[in-house]
Amino acid sequence: MAGRRSLLTPPALDDYVRAHTRAPDDLELAQHAATTDLGGVSSMRIDHEQAVLTTLLTRLVAPTMAVEVGTFTGASSLAIARGLPPDGVLHCYDTSLHWTDIARGFWQRAGVADRIRLHLGPAADGLAELPHERMIGLAFIDADKPGYITYHDEIVPRLVPGGLLLVDNVLWSGDVVDDEVDDDNTRAIRAYNDHAAADDRLEGVILPIGDGLFVLRRTDA
Repeated sequence: MAGRRSLLTPPALDDYVRAHTRAPDDLELAQHAATTDLGGVSSMRIDHEQAVLTTLLTRLVAPTMAVEVGTFTGASSLAIARGLPPDGVLHCYDTSLHWTDIARGFWQRAGVADRIRLHLGPAADGLAELPHERMIGLAFIDADKPGYITYHDEIVPRLVPGGLLLVDNVLWSGDVVDDEVDDDNTRAIRAYNDHAAADDRLEGVILPIGDGLFVLRRTDA
């Protein structure tokens, strides 16, 4: 299953990495094909290698509650749900009924629909309605870029000690370091990266996987 090329590795090395990563199963291939059929918006789907990493991190953290902001057609939610412990639940926030209907179909086919709760509507409102307790073990943000700081500020206070926050698209095709690029989304990503790096409740690293993934861990008790 082909995907976007890494920003920082040449094609031959990128192919080598993919050859040594767990291959996608039939369900992942079908989900990829269904998303590709949507046309240009299919680029919003996370890469397979990132999905593998997300499942691995979910299994390591073993959250009883996970949160996803930006579900699209379900690649990232599948990756999280497949890594949840038996008592784990994933809450997904999205505004599109059409795209999440595609996701629902694949949740059913994967046998994980019973551990996913879909919330349609503005994610900021939904997150704000969550109890003010530290109960989120893992969160994934991949939605509108100007909303990233708001989502971060709603999620981080609710992360359990050692909980993970994964934030996608933080390298934005390399535009974050291109002084000639100054559109709203690029400015929002730059502002978010600065905001996350300055949050002393977290330790984190940006990985050059896919379009850049910020992996942040809640460190304080």
